[in-house]
Amino acid sequence: MEIDSVLLEHPAVAEVATFGAPDPKYGEEVHAAVVLKGEATVEQLQEHCRSRLADFKVPKVIHITKELPRTATGKVQRRHVAATFLAKA
Repeated sequence: MEIDSVLLEHPAVAEVATFGAPDPKYGEEVHAAVVLKGEATVEQLQEHCRSRLADFKVPKVIHITKELPRTATGKVQRRHVAATFLAKA
């Protein structure tokens, strides 16, 4: 949730969900799915995170999307987000 909060501080970010992705070296790395409300690049979002978080918490991959996957009740669930974006990778 700390990473989500930092990304939400960026003025171009409307919604965010971070999740773990498999990594052969470390076991898991941080990815994020982001819905924008303004202009921002992946590099700008990562730099924003770097200025506020430890290096290992900065998302290695940021997926910019129009919407986050939701359950039938409208809640964003990280396992659904992870399954959606890792399947596309």
